[in-house]
Amino acid sequence: MRLKISHRTEYRYDAPVYYALQRLRLTPLSGSTQQVRDWKLDISGAEDEVRFIDQFGNDTRLVSFDTHSETISIVAAGEVDTNDNGGVVGRHRGFAPLWLFLRETPLTACGDNVRALVETLPGGAEIERLHALMLAVAGKVAYTPGATASHTTAENALALGAGVCQDHAHIFASAARLMGHPARYVSGYLMMDGVERQVASHAWAEAHVDALGWVAFDAANGISPDARYVTLARGLDYRDAAPVSGIRYGAAEEALAVDITVEQ
Repeated sequence: MRLKISHRTEYRYDAPVYYALQRLRLTPLSGSTQQVRDWKLDISGAEDEVRFIDQFGNDTRLVSFDTHSETISIVAAGEVDTNDNGGVVGRHRGFAPLWLFLRETPLTACGDNVRALVETLPGGAEIERLHALMLAVAGKVAYTPGATASHTTAENALALGAGVCQDHAHIFASAARLMGHPARYVSGYLMMDGVERQVASHAWAEAHVDALGWVAFDAANGISPDARYVTLARGLDYRDAAPVSGIRYGAAEEALAVDITVEQ
């Protein structure tokens, strides 16, 4: 499948920005599930400082804002060919060793709620238990936009029983690590049926299975990612894979607008 994607992020300020530095992970890379045909990143009101591949293999840019700018616009757009591998991404690659993905983070720390969730899973083969985990996460946490924030932990989202795809991915990763599987958070895009314009990117998780390598699980939708998905970045949690993150100094008030289209 060929997907056409446009992702616009716009910051508006009520006064010039004193200083700001943004980290952009907005460029997909070709791999076993996708081949990037064309991709451009257009930035106005800010300057490219450096571009590099980070420790998790993500194409990363740092951009600094012009101190006289009151509007910053970042547009990522292009076309990606995707294929359906049944969620199987394949063997581990990159700088980070596989054991690193067993590490807990503040957002994915395992507590009583995650342990209780894992205890409900049936026995069986590793891949079967991971699919059961995906469905269990979806059953415990209702998709509820606005119920959580970017700093919400896996434990808190489980206790609340509501959240968004970021929370589903954090819970899945936390539980999979408890089960002995290296796991990672994935940010990217999803072409949704009947929805052309979106206000946020998507997120899911991957767990490593010895016989298969990395396998992807989207607990928010109860499926393993197929040809409708495009991967942007991976990491231990949201903070490692967020498409846009950064710091800002000054008293200016910020208004953020995001507009994403994903179409065949």
